Amino acid sequence: MATLNRQDWLSRAGRYPPRLLAAAMAMNDGDVPRAEPLLRAHLKEDPFDVFAIRLFAELAGRIGRYKDAETLLRRALELSPAFTAARANLALVLYRLNRPAEAIVELDVVTAEEPDDPGHANLAAAAYGRVGGFDEAIAIYEKVLKSNPDGPRIWMSFGHMLKTVGRQSDGIAAYRRAIDISATLGEAWWSLANLKTVRFDDADLAAMAGALEAADLEISDRLHLHFALGKAREERGEAAEAFAHYTSGNALRRGQLPYDADETTRLVDRLIEIATPEFFAARAGAGYDAPDPIFVLGMPRAGSTLVEQILSSHSMIEGTSELPDIPSLARRDPRYPINLPDIALGELAGLGEDYLKRTRIQRRTDRPLFIDKLPNNWVHIVFILMILPGAKIIDARRHPLGCCFSNFKQHYARGQAFSYDLADMGRYYRDYVRLMAHIDRVLPGRVHRVIYERMVENTETEVRALLDACGVPFEPACLAFHQTERAVRTASSEQVRRPINREGIEGWQPFSPWLDPLVAALGPVLTEYPG
Repeated sequence: MATLNRQDWLSRAGRYPPRLLAAAMAMNDGDVPRAEPLLRAHLKEDPFDVFAIRLFAELAGRIGRYKDAETLLRRALELSPAFTAARANLALVLYRLNRPAEAIVELDVVTAEEPDDPGHANLAAAAYGRVGGFDEAIAIYEKVLKSNPDGPRIWMSFGHMLKTVGRQSDGIAAYRRAIDISATLGEAWWSLANLKTVRFDDADLAAMAGALEAADLEISDRLHLHFALGKAREERGEAAEAFAHYTSGNALRRGQLPYDADETTRLVDRLIEIATPEFFAARAGAGYDAPDPIFVLGMPRAGSTLVEQILSSHSMIEGTSELPDIPSLARRDPRYPINLPDIALGELAGLGEDYLKRTRIQRRTDRPLFIDKLPNNWVHIVFILMILPGAKIIDARRHPLGCCFSNFKQHYARGQAFSYDLADMGRYYRDYVRLMAHIDRVLPGRVHRVIYERMVENTETEVRALLDACGVPFEPACLAFHQTERAVRTASSEQVRRPINREGIEGWQPFSPWLDPLVAALGPVLTEYPG
């Protein structure tokens, strides 16, 4: 959420009370602790100052309190419906709250009032992409770039959208255009590397190394460049150099994200305590017994996108994306997961129905079944089983070292805070396996497991078993999944557009000399795989 910069505030200083101006300067300097009491004091004296309300909403957004920011911005618009800047901020907050359809409604008003602002258009395109409106998003980017052809971040966002719909060469050209305009834009370099199909030449390596030397390089650009250089060095067989870059990029990213491995372990402990056979037996017959959802869950980089692509090639199954709705519903109660036994049986069906209503916006076909492939939904498997007893659950699993090191090489746009430290990652994988093994014990056969290496070695056998678990007949198109045309948003977008191969099985081995912290954290999970 952007407000006026320091120069703008100073140029208009006579229009604002000194305390509000001081709060704005503090916000501009990133000093939230200094700004907050100033804003509170000002709003206590003048609770109808919409500029102060908007600034307070920005403060809430900066510390992740988006619901508070939404409330404040709606109050500002109630007082001043024509306050376009506040409406634009509201659209951004709604987007960050994973409510892109509502964001689009607000952006329609904003863009009508300020049609030439590229920021509004960029957010609108991203929101359309989030709800599957890829054609609308691409049209917006094309329009913006005609009037603003030198915006590197717009070209980069355009590249993301083109990649998603499978226009790889156009996506590469867009990323290259962004780099031509701004050679230090690390995310554009990483976006090329993340396609997994682009090979960097000597000039590219020199350009990235030179960008790292820039004195004023932002941390985000620096870490993205390290991840991209790691990929480039790995492709050249330079494992030591590649690992050094991956380590540097991960360290920078880990420093930006709070993550407590002990908290994940405690969460799994609590879920195991709750999810007894008696717990599920007492809830038999409750929940919303719709057969529509197929949850593909597990670790990121474990083959979930491959499973989704195979299933989406079936005439009865629609692929959507990594939907945020289960975590949102599960965590509405701040006591989660302690609250799970307290949810009344009569409420479970309503929660399941609410999930289906929320996910309807992502559906683009009338196929009877759809996929929700948010990997981290494994943490919410108990909640899923409670509210959607008819859902199919697919656990996509890959060798611990291959899976975890693949995550270590990956920079995620958001989430996956566990993945930037080898020990954290090993513990996360171990906790995931521990919970899923418990579900196997208390509800035998309820979860269908897809082992990535088996899928590669015996594709047809595994595909037939997968389709049988989903209750649909075999279709040959599922073996030719790479020919299925559909939008794919994940890091595996280009890999699943090629025939199945062994590339993902042995890629970790050149890096084994540096993986001791991961091996130690995995413990017996490593030797027991795939058990």
